[in-house]
Amino acid sequence: PGNLKSLELQSKNKNTTMANPIKEILEKQVLTVAKAMEDKIDDEIASLEKLDEDDLEVLRERRLKQMKKMAEKKKRWMSLGHGEYSEIHSEKDFFTVVKASERVVCHFYRENWPCKVMDKHMSILAKQHIETRFVKIQAEKSPFLAERLKIVVLPTLALIKSTKVDDYVVGFNELGGKDDFSTEDLEERIARAQVIHYEGESSLKPKSTTQVRRNVRQSAHSDSDSE
Repeated sequence: PGNLKSLELQSKNKNTTMANPIKEILEKQVLTVAKAMEDKIDDEIASLEKLDEDDLEVLRERRLKQMKKMAEKKKRWMSLGHGEYSEIHSEKDFFTVVKASERVVCHFYRENWPCKVMDKHMSILAKQHIETRFVKIQAEKSPFLAERLKIVVLPTLALIKSTKVDDYVVGFNELGGKDDFSTEDLEERIARAQVIHYEGESSLKPKSTTQVRRNVRQSAHSDSDSE
């Protein structure tokens, strides 16, 4: 027993000796990172303090120009029908829409339940992403487009940039394979084609995924019942 106790003490001392250098290294790394961040903040503060009234005026003017430019863009987008989810009634109108707007998401649909689910999500995204035009067109009444774009499964979203179809979202396969996907799921999928402005976080108001899914499905059921 005495030998065992001695061995245990030796083992503890050895572990303590090994742990101390590791602890010191970690502490040094933390201090180094903290110092670097502090230096960066100090540099930014120093840069701001060096700005005189002329510099501040230049920054202000630049910001005002950016805001004015964005306001003009939004005004033009709204005049083209951005900000709402609308229906295209002819193939000719499809080409007019695609030529007028740089980014378009077009839902090829028929009167069925899956397409109604897609409609609900598209309506939400149209309001959140006014930089992009969100429209739908009935596939059965657009045989030329359906054949040319190889539309087979409905719903299908054609993701269009600069008059060219860049990508497709076909059915719900990429959205979990079921009709209870969230609007955020669809938003992220569309963003992969860079047809909407997206920086890794949903533009939608914070909601639990369950709540979003329930709201969309209930609303779609309600529409279906009313028809």
